[in-house]
Amino acid sequence: MASRQRTVKERELRTFAQQLFVAAGVPEEHAILIANVLVWSNLRGVDSHGVLRIPGYLARLEGGLTNATPKIRVTSDLPAAAVLHTDAAFGQVALARASEIAIQKADAAGIGLCLVRHATHMGAIGYFTLEIAAEGMAGIAINTSRPNMAYPGARTAGIATSPIAIAVPGATHAPLMLDMATATQSMGKIQLARDAGKTLGEGWAIDAEGNPTTDPQKAVIPTPLGAHKGGGLSLMFECLTSLMVGNPLIAPFLEDAPSAKNHMQNGLVIAIDIAKFGDLGTYAKEVDRLACSIRSLPRAKETKEILVPGERGDRLLEKRRTFGIPIPDGTWKRLKDVATNLSVDMPSFE
Repeated sequence: MASRQRTVKERELRTFAQQLFVAAGVPEEHAILIANVLVWSNLRGVDSHGVLRIPGYLARLEGGLTNATPKIRVTSDLPAAAVLHTDAAFGQVALARASEIAIQKADAAGIGLCLVRHATHMGAIGYFTLEIAAEGMAGIAINTSRPNMAYPGARTAGIATSPIAIAVPGATHAPLMLDMATATQSMGKIQLARDAGKTLGEGWAIDAEGNPTTDPQKAVIPTPLGAHKGGGLSLMFECLTSLMVGNPLIAPFLEDAPSAKNHMQNGLVIAIDIAKFGDLGTYAKEVDRLACSIRSLPRAKETKEILVPGERGDRLLEKRRTFGIPIPDGTWKRLKDVATNLSVDMPSFE
């Protein structure tokens, strides 16, 4: 049975999230950034990566897995690439700095790549690719973590739900932005279903015995998108990120190495300066043309409208900015527990 939900205005929710992080000892600048990314996710309908994540983030902070005041440093610096050791920083803080470096290097060399070592949960990485697109560049981001998704044919977790995001600028059209996990659905979507009292879709997850389940209370491991396709992408993302920075996450976890049991993420950000390869204005117009051509395709039966990547989220963002962000009862209760412990007032709601 679906639970009730409350609707909170964007500003109220963002302020509330900031206050929680500051009360937990996070520097205000970082608290603002993290809250902005989380609420942006809610606005776009990606509630699995919105404020639902706050209790888990603060639990990792309290447990010493996340560093509120990390000493972020560049450990390798090349003309078009860098490695950033983020000292267990909040993932949003790590990706913000990595994006800055990638943009700077792309501005000088045409392309910039920044690898990220030892961050924590990075959230909706599409936020950062859109910021790169706003600079007239193409943005790509990937992140990896310890295994939390079944490998095809296995009944236990063997790989991660590692996402990829890509964004490119348009002229009059909004940027095209793809942000997807390599799982059929992320663990956050499963948690959201628990909070909302909803049944999972077929094929989303397996239970502790490795059997398919639609019960969010029994689901413990997501399944890969497209079976071997999603599984293969996740495995290769580990090769492109964790192994590159000398911080493997999957193999040590599967070998029961004690250090591998703690939450940790690695990643990469790429910026491509389109103007270094051709005319930016022409490129942006071609993005618009491409989007228009795709939307104009003959629709399949019962399809009301064809959308391009990022369009659904753009529309929902405007709607939720006007009417507010729905918060399921389960998420509200967990946020209230955290707020009570930190002496922070809950936001007003409708």
